[in-house]
Amino acid sequence: MVKKNISTIPKAPMARILLNSGANRVSQGAIDALNDVLTEKAMEIAEKAVQIAKHSGRKTVHEGDVKLAIR
Repeated sequence: MVKKNISTIPKAPMARILLNSGANRVSQGAIDALNDVLTEKAMEIAEKAVQIAKHSGRKTVHEGDVKLAIR
């Protein structure tokens, strides 16, 4: 399966995170870079959470699965 380079996280919140962290101005490149890193990390956590739920014999991913996947 070919993964498309489509952002699943909106870019406006990425800019707000950088601005709220003390930046005066934020470039589009910085927004894209933060978006890429956070999306990749979120996908890793989500995949682990799904594996945990399946291992537990469930189809539904629960909050505890996500918290366990983060560890």
